[in-house]
Amino acid sequence: MKTLDRYFVAAAFIVLLSACGGGGKSRIEQIKEQSKMEVADPYENWKQFHGVGPVEKFSLPADIDQQLVTNGREIFESKCTACHKVEKKFIGPAPKGILSRRNPAWVMNMILAPDKMVKEDPIAKKLLQEFNGSPMANQNLTEDEARAVLEYFRTLN
Repeated sequence: MKTLDRYFVAAAFIVLLSACGGGGKSRIEQIKEQSKMEVADPYENWKQFHGVGPVEKFSLPADIDQQLVTNGREIFESKCTACHKVEKKFIGPAPKGILSRRNPAWVMNMILAPDKMVKEDPIAKKLLQEFNGSPMANQNLTEDEARAVLEYFRTLN
């Protein structure tokens, strides 16, 4: 009789355990769903995202400053080409046409504070996933240097 009691207790325990987890989602599935909800589509409503960093708003002048373009190209070629190719996706996205996909403030913030952007900005989070979790290295550029790189990007359209 004691053996039968043990089987009954074991069976009841198994039933209780299976009832606790039965139809619910695992913690990993819940986290994945939550992160999907928090991450914006990087190809929709991009104009509203200014990013997270030192630049809150930024408007580009109508005319392109050729001196800034030259400086920006030099900076890009020396600090960025290990991960970015001008016209094609590589370790990071191609900068060609970036200003038709992102607003200038967002681009400046991504250049100036990429570590903060991938933690807090929904588009940067999505891009981090798209590019296999390879975060952009912080090159510690000044705002003037980032502005020069942005001006160079304007010529890549």
